[in-house]
Amino acid sequence: MGLRSRLWTGITLARDSVTLLRDHPSLLWFPVAAGAGGIAFFLLAAGGALGLLPLAALVDAPEALLYVGAAVGYFGASFVAVLFTAGLMFATRDVMEGRDPSVRGGLATAWEHKSTLFAWAVVSTLVGLVVRGLQESDNLAGVIAGTLLSMSWAVITYFVVPVAIFEGEDIRGVFGRSVGIVRDTWGESLGAEFGLGFVHGILFLGVAAVAGLVFVVTTNVAAAVAVGLPLAVLAFVVGATLNGIAKVALYEYATTGEPPNYFENVDFDVGGDDRRRPTSPTNRPRGGI
Repeated sequence: MGLRSRLWTGITLARDSVTLLRDHPSLLWFPVAAGAGGIAFFLLAAGGALGLLPLAALVDAPEALLYVGAAVGYFGASFVAVLFTAGLMFATRDVMEGRDPSVRGGLATAWEHKSTLFAWAVVSTLVGLVVRGLQESDNLAGVIAGTLLSMSWAVITYFVVPVAIFEGEDIRGVFGRSVGIVRDTWGESLGAEFGLGFVHGILFLGVAAVAGLVFVVTTNVAAAVAVGLPLAVLAFVVGATLNGIAKVALYEYATTGEPPNYFENVDFDVGGDDRRRPTSPTNRPRGGI
């Protein structure tokens, strides 16, 4: 498959993801609830830490308590986001298999894999903190290292959540399995990222255009923000949902060898040699970190 064909496949994949979302807009509730739940958890953790400050002062450890509260809030918010992402993926596969999606059902099934999802949330958060620290350093080598680590990590972990929830892999096996699927679908994955990035760009350009128009008409920054901010949140929610849908479609194709429902017109193997074999978990060695 040539580069142009891969990119076109990604655009088609993004378009079909939009079609699936249009038919099942209830999927949007997953990222909405993830954001609200994550913020609420962080605020509760921070509030609890602040409430305990007088007691911490008695043992001369107020700063340590604040760090603990921030860590609990940060990791907890990350777990909430991962849990709802997993729920979105379960609900998306329900749609692809002809069933009606359910927020409650998706979350209930995701909760069955809470241990692996929590471990993944902790690992991904720690790596994210390391990457941020490197990228914000004054050392050029550190910035470059942080960028390379971020890109490599994104590739290695692209299918971690689908592998964890659909195959029941523990935290030790999800990374090797994810790498295997990425290796078999690297062209489609790259194309999907391009196609989804194109859709995201259109969404946020639309938000900027509307907010700019409001500012031109009213010459009021507050009015432009009042209109633009909710639209930006909506664009982010739509983008996050489309990402989850497309990732499940790629996973289903990689593991079954057949495009799932809603994605039958995506020619994943255009220009290929038809030698792709499904990367079924039953036909592979189980990997670890």
